[in-house]
Amino acid sequence: MAAFIPRASFPSLSVPRSYFLGHHAAGLTRMKSLLSSIDLVIECRDYRLPLTSRNPLFESSLGERPRLIVYTQQDRGSNYTAQDTAREGIVSKWYAPTPVLFTSSTSKKGLQAILSFCRNHANSSSSHLFGTRVLIVGMPNVGKSTLLNSLRKVSLNRGKASRTGNQPGITRKIESAVKIIEPPRGSGQGEAGTVYVVDTPGVFTHYIPDAESMLKLCLCGSVKDTIVPPETVADYLLYHLNLHSPALYAAYHPQPTNDIAAVLKALALKQGRLKKGGEPDYEAAALQFIQRWRWGEMGRFVLDDVSSEHGFRQREDMLEGMGGSMSAARRQIRDARKAAAKGL
Repeated sequence: MAAFIPRASFPSLSVPRSYFLGHHAAGLTRMKSLLSSIDLVIECRDYRLPLTSRNPLFESSLGERPRLIVYTQQDRGSNYTAQDTAREGIVSKWYAPTPVLFTSSTSKKGLQAILSFCRNHANSSSSHLFGTRVLIVGMPNVGKSTLLNSLRKVSLNRGKASRTGNQPGITRKIESAVKIIEPPRGSGQGEAGTVYVVDTPGVFTHYIPDAESMLKLCLCGSVKDTIVPPETVADYLLYHLNLHSPALYAAYHPQPTNDIAAVLKALALKQGRLKKGGEPDYEAAALQFIQRWRWGEMGRFVLDDVSSEHGFRQREDMLEGMGGSMSAARRQIRDARKAAAKGL
């Protein structure tokens, strides 16, 4: 039997490049109107997408306020090895002097680091007589509401304040401020040492510059599962699994393969996901296949390549100007394609 050879690249596909919805635009407008009362912006990004989950709309719209970048879902992308720590160091260096922290909803150490940052920020100014207000922003479904609930639980031992879910769009409007830090009793600080967080709806960028970035966002759940066919997203996942280790999906298909149909058929038959007449339900199997990886049950790894400074700069250049209007974003992409065709 010939040795298995995984695909070296994923084929270029025609997929939707936009997911900028009405409530995204409304939410962004409302965020801008709140800036005068906001002391700190926490921008959440997905640990598995250190580059792709950055939304340039936040820099262009909210850049005048102090900012903390928090990479969520660390437990779904990191094995907590020296290699993961080194990668986090690279990412932190990229965005310096903006501080960067990494956490998950179950990491007390990471959550305490965020709480300490907010507490120090509140204590560093004597002008916050009525408490410090923090605006939490990010792409859809990167874990903003989950982070807020986790901070509140660790700090105050209180229950959920924001609804969460597996699909984007659970939070569709700006929520009321939620207390996550209160000063110790008898400290005499009053409201000055209190920290409130304002949750916001996820905001997608106007336009995604390349199809693979859109597939990454779909795979991590920042895009509703019906926007791109689940079988296509599952095939993209299979491509990455094969690059890491085919053993990651051996429970569904014991032999390595580049054929997503074979994997989904085996999964559907194994779990009884069948249509009328006993035909495998490929879409249902694809959604299950994707969800298993999202839960961290088929390997934990990062989808963006952060090993190259050139790759980072190339990505940043691609995103430059994407915080403008949708028409401007599309025009920039067209210009970049023309320049590439001319060899510039």
